[in-house]
Amino acid sequence: MSTNLEEEADGTMMCCASCGTAQVDDVKLKTCTACKSVRYCGIKCQKEHRSQHKRACKKRAAELHDEILFKQPESSHRGDCPICCLPMSLDETKSTMMTCCSKKICDGCVHSYKMRIYQEKLERICPFCRHPAPKPEAKEELDRNLMKRVNANDPAAMAQMSFRRHEEGGYDDAFRYAKKAAELGHADAHFNLSVYIYEGRVVEKDGKKRVYHLEQAAIRGHATARYNLGCAEDENGRMDRAVKHWIIAAKLGHDDSLDNLNVCFRRGLVSKEDFAATLRAHQAAVEATKSPQREAAEEARKE
Repeated sequence: MSTNLEEEADGTMMCCASCGTAQVDDVKLKTCTACKSVRYCGIKCQKEHRSQHKRACKKRAAELHDEILFKQPESSHRGDCPICCLPMSLDETKSTMMTCCSKKICDGCVHSYKMRIYQEKLERICPFCRHPAPKPEAKEELDRNLMKRVNANDPAAMAQMSFRRHEEGGYDDAFRYAKKAAELGHADAHFNLSVYIYEGRVVEKDGKKRVYHLEQAAIRGHATARYNLGCAEDENGRMDRAVKHWIIAAKLGHDDSLDNLNVCFRRGLVSKEDFAATLRAHQAAVEATKSPQREAAEEARKE
């Protein structure tokens, strides 16, 4: 039965949904960009069929969107440290961005490299690209290096520059850099834009645009963006969607999402099996970010 339905759907896709014209060598049908389920031989047929197709198109487009939105990412947007190849912690303070190459290095590798430089009295260079490293207090040189990466259309550098300008009060520049980095698909840039839109300093507050950028960041593995989406769904009374977001974020190692799921579990909104599976995945994600070098860096930071 299902095979017959699939064959019927395939046959429908090979004909114009409005006039029935079949696709041949001299007739190329164009797929509906929203639902991907029907084709048309031209704009005229698409407009004529719009009234019949609108409801089904909107429903299927929403289904396709949710399929992408609620897919569990393989890893967080932070990725792996390019030196030790271990997953990066979700805590931004436990890594350092190299302005010369825009690579983020985990604190464990940075600490180990600093110890080696000190013990062997080596020249300070970037542990990744080997570029001569400026001193931490040489802010102007650090900014010049970062701007070189920005001019090279490096989205990571643009997102970092956006963050810096925002911290300095340059909100217009912060928004401009974040927007350009987001156009290049950078998760942090999308998240930053959601924050800027929420603040309303440069552009008017717009709930739909904020959610759009949160979704784009979440799809790329941004756990905090996913957590914020869950909070937004909670405020709108759609707890089923909120729980889905928090489960995905918690499985990436996000602590606040796990705390919210714990509350939902006690209220009977999450099954015992789903909560247990999420706990195991959360623990595995957190454990994967640990190493002796990173523990040594944490101890050194406390001293």
